[in-house]
Amino acid sequence: MHGSMPRPKRNRRTNPLLKRIARSGFVQGLLVLLVGLYIRFVRLTSRFDEEGPGLGALLDHWRGHRPMVLTFWHGRLMMMARMRRRDLRQLNVLISIHSDGELIARTIENLGFSTVRGSSRKRGVGALRELLQVVEGGGSAVFTPDGPSGPRMRAQVGAIAAASAGGVPLFPATFSVRRGPLLRSWDRFLLATPFNRGLYLVGEPLHVPPDLDAEGMEDWRLRLEAALNDLTREADRRMGRAPVEPADPGSAKAHR
Repeated sequence: MHGSMPRPKRNRRTNPLLKRIARSGFVQGLLVLLVGLYIRFVRLTSRFDEEGPGLGALLDHWRGHRPMVLTFWHGRLMMMARMRRRDLRQLNVLISIHSDGELIARTIENLGFSTVRGSSRKRGVGALRELLQVVEGGGSAVFTPDGPSGPRMRAQVGAIAAASAGGVPLFPATFSVRRGPLLRSWDRFLLATPFNRGLYLVGEPLHVPPDLDAEGMEDWRLRLEAALNDLTREADRRMGRAPVEPADPGSAKAHR
């Protein structure tokens, strides 16, 4: 109607009180407990098969406490944390230091992992260096190569650098389930639901050579990216899910 007053703009800012509550130690601790219990409940009430050409070699490394690098996309983080309940305790996970990352880190620790805090900025360089030292010293590491903030299903070079520096095999892996929504997040996070049917797939290990130049690092980065995307696509197909498409590489930030 002509002459009507314009609608006031909605204030999209989060209530400061809600922010303080969400960041409180008690609330964070409660969330960590609930998330951990939910993941355990899903794993307990669901049937997961473990397959793939690299599964045998991966299990040999876990059981023999031999160093390696394990990788999977950020969107498949949830149930990878419960793939092997005891064998995974020896793995070190690189986690972003932003607020959501801190919650993820505490949840991962609650499930039995060791964590190294980092991000894709300056602190991330130090954390990556620390994780490289873990691998070079005979430890094992987990990377989500598209984390902590994307682009989705486009690998960064951290996992390649760790495998190269440590002289250890790099395993691509993934999971999928028959039922569970894909969240509308940058990584299209797969939220598995209880009483489900799932599949873990492990690809052939990549043996990254030492002393790579920039061109060699890029070549192996692309190999890892292709291996993870092929595995994830196959797992989704076998679980009757539509595949998740990687983000447009043209919109990607420089690979870190």
